[in-house]
Amino acid sequence: MKDLKNIFWPVKKKEYKKFIPMFLIFFLISFNYNTLKIAKDTLVITAPNSGAETIPFIKVWVMLPSAIIITYIYSKISNKFSRENVFYIMIFIFLLFFILFIFFLYPLRDFLCPEGLVKKLEHFLPVGFKGFISLIRNWPFTLFYVMAELWGTIILTVLFWGFANDIMSVNEAKRFYSLFFVGANLASIVSGKTSMIFSKNIFNYKIPFGKTGWDQSVLFLNGLIIISAFFIILIFFFLNKKIPKIQGEQKNFKKDKISIKKNFFYLAKSKYLICIAVIVMSYHVAINLVEIIWKNQVKQLYPNAADYNFYMGQIMILMGILSTIVAIFISGNFLRRFSWTFNALITPFIILITSILFFSFLFLKNFNSITILSFFGFTPLVMSVFFGSIQNCMTKVSKYTLFDATKEISFIPLDKESKFKGKAAIDGIGSRIGKSGGSIIHQGFLIIFSTLSATAPYIAILFLFIVAIWITAVRSLGKQFNELASQKETISVATALD
Repeated sequence: MKDLKNIFWPVKKKEYKKFIPMFLIFFLISFNYNTLKIAKDTLVITAPNSGAETIPFIKVWVMLPSAIIITYIYSKISNKFSRENVFYIMIFIFLLFFILFIFFLYPLRDFLCPEGLVKKLEHFLPVGFKGFISLIRNWPFTLFYVMAELWGTIILTVLFWGFANDIMSVNEAKRFYSLFFVGANLASIVSGKTSMIFSKNIFNYKIPFGKTGWDQSVLFLNGLIIISAFFIILIFFFLNKKIPKIQGEQKNFKKDKISIKKNFFYLAKSKYLICIAVIVMSYHVAINLVEIIWKNQVKQLYPNAADYNFYMGQIMILMGILSTIVAIFISGNFLRRFSWTFNALITPFIILITSILFFSFLFLKNFNSITILSFFGFTPLVMSVFFGSIQNCMTKVSKYTLFDATKEISFIPLDKESKFKGKAAIDGIGSRIGKSGGSIIHQGFLIIFSTLSATAPYIAILFLFIVAIWITAVRSLGKQFNELASQKETISVATALD
């Protein structure tokens, strides 16, 4: 029994005062992240004269500059204030925006629409720029989308993990972090269920807000996000007052700053690192290419904002349940029993097979097989949404478990310099190019073909090409990984014999 407890609950009683507050902070941050993730897509995609085609334009024209600006603000604040005060300041920036959004931007969204500018742009720009015009027409929703995305980048990735690494010892981190991720999966289940409950909200005339049930749902969801943020601040304040910071050599260790240019040149010198970068970029481009098309199909099936939000809540719950099951019972066993190459190939084959099914039903709309499907009570739209949902869930579950694990394992055989500089290069260049690459591709096709439905066949062909490159890079890296790993083992044995 004690061994089982150490496996599933490796936390000592004396550590509860540190672990439980940290677990709660991570749970609340993850809850907000997942709730915002659903709400941002719903608001943008179901907005007037908008759709999934707006997202690629937001990611390139607004998201990228905003990320640079918020990173600059963060770096300036970090140079002047302590880590604790930086946390408070950044949280308050988000808090102020969500309060401003729910009490000013959302209620006055129609009044704030720049109709004159929108009409001029519609007159001068081709139909393919509909997404660009939409981000301007519905700019309050565009800002909400950006701040929701930045919550994940700044609050979750930078602030939480920066704080966690500051107060945790290495031994504690090994035991606590896996439980934090279980908490994140539970948060996705709770946020999905919360989104579903409020999506079915009926308009209450006693509440002086909005004109529809969905308007009040937006109020309630934002209210929960704001309340959750206040609790994060309170718990964080408690931790800083009660828990002494752990001092160690890691705290005094300063990493060399590497510019993006130097990152690129360092990465370009190593075939091994190039393969890792190609794998990371391929994932982000591939998932982005399919996801935008899928979200467009979901909007066609659920054009109403409340229905769309409800469906995405269901997807979030499914993703959270599957991630928890895979993380606890499957991924660890797979990593121990099978080769690196086998595990690394699982994610591209999952996205390949499920995406082929998704695109197959997407293209069935144009063929007589629609009659056969109707006989069984289905339509190609329903089936394409279903298989798109399966694709999205399975791919992201695989990404959060096997993909991320194999990526990190691939750095182990490298020397210290390659580990540090290589990881900095790939995290700094590979992921950024991949995330924006898919959006740029969608923009190019939209400008030429005007609609996402028209671009789908070309996106499908390009998607297959990207996955082929991904699989080739995995196979190449697998051979190099085995060679380096065996060399390292040989050196270790020789050193031990000496």
